[in-house]
Amino acid sequence: MDFIDLRSDTVTRPTAAMRAAMARAPVGDDVYGEDPTVNRLQMLAAEMLGTEAALFVASGTLSNLLALMAHCGRGDEYIAGQTSHCYRFEGGGAAVLGSIQPQPLEFEADGTLDLERVAAAIKPDDPHFARTRLLCLENTQGGKVLPLAYLEKAREFTREKGLALHLDGARLANAAVYLGVTLEEISRHVDSVSLCLSKGLGAPVGSVLGGSRELIAVARRWRKVLGGGMRQAGVLAAAGILALEEGMGRLAEDHGNARRLSAGLADLGLPVSPGEVQTNMVFLHLPPAEAGRLCAHLRQHNILIAGRDSLRLVTHRDVSRDDIDTVLAAIGEFVQAGRKG
Repeated sequence: MDFIDLRSDTVTRPTAAMRAAMARAPVGDDVYGEDPTVNRLQMLAAEMLGTEAALFVASGTLSNLLALMAHCGRGDEYIAGQTSHCYRFEGGGAAVLGSIQPQPLEFEADGTLDLERVAAAIKPDDPHFARTRLLCLENTQGGKVLPLAYLEKAREFTREKGLALHLDGARLANAAVYLGVTLEEISRHVDSVSLCLSKGLGAPVGSVLGGSRELIAVARRWRKVLGGGMRQAGVLAAAGILALEEGMGRLAEDHGNARRLSAGLADLGLPVSPGEVQTNMVFLHLPPAEAGRLCAHLRQHNILIAGRDSLRLVTHRDVSRDDIDTVLAAIGEFVQAGRKG
């Protein structure tokens, strides 16, 4: 049974073109650096990100962890947002596997970290404290796009403070489309950047980590240590190449569908903020019991949504404009039933 799945853009399925490319991909042993399709993907990613090198890995979680372990050593510290993916949603990997201490700070409403608060969180050069080495930003953060001017300030700030700067760009492509710029125009401000291929870009598996040749060499070593070395991975990289070459061209459609969804929810009197929708995420804030009932109601209509503190509805390639109208009709039924009750 087909569902309209708004839980995440990670649920996108590979296109027929991706499946065909995967079937015919030339392959080799990537641990030896001999898979031609993986090498092509890494060169393409580095070119688009404007970095010296790039590394293909199995997931965004692994990509972020490799960046953290490449920038920081045992007993070092990284600063990140309280609800950032690399801190809250990746199993504590930096602490568990890298012995790297996190220092979380609250995000601002626009998805940035206040640089004055970051400065106050940097530890003194004293044996009592972990050594602050790295600032991690996220783009997008809760669907919000970091302004280019802020990234420039963050770059200047980290240079002044002697920190490295990592960008979790899981949805960097969405941010670039919203801003109308290239990926490089964003990533040029940072020392390393993670880009997910399997969210809005639609590949079935994988992320890339971009950075200097030296940093990527360290990350490659840690990838092997962590069990992330892959052999004939070209069958996966082939889909990633198409994701980069063709996936960005249609992200604006997802953003438009998210705006349509948000406006429709607002017309139904539900607590959303249409003016805040920038990319492909809509957040619906309901009391937990009501949210649970809505999820159950929509599931009966073959519509999937999910959330924790709020319901997050994510548009993507496998959700059409007609699907948005179907979702709004089903939610309208729920609202009307509640009003009658």
